[in-house]
Amino acid sequence: MIGEWLKEVKQRANPEDLGMILVHNGIVRGISKSGKPVQSMKLSYDQKRLNSVIPIFKKRTGVAEVKVWINSGKLKVGDNLMLLLVAGRFKTEVLPVFEELLSLIKNEIVTEEEV
Repeated sequence: MIGEWLKEVKQRANPEDLGMILVHNGIVRGISKSGKPVQSMKLSYDQKRLNSVIPIFKKRTGVAEVKVWINSGKLKVGDNLMLLLVAGRFKTEVLPVFEELLSLIKNEIVTEEEV
């Protein structure tokens, strides 16, 4: 999916607006943040909220594209949790948007339960 996104963004974006593409691929870890083994994880998210914030981030200065995919259900170690892509002109414009959106998704949109 990431390869498809990269190709699509490079084809659709104005070359003058595209100087950086940041990608995040979150996966289910085998060890929790507290150091305990993880067998699996239950993940859910608020699709309506996600759909409402993406256009806001796409309108930020210097941002050419934002793409997000979030997995859901019972996931095993090594499964993809989330894919996030932010593309734009300069690092100073793209990186803050990437960090802010990633934090918002993890703190306000996704609900996870380690098993």
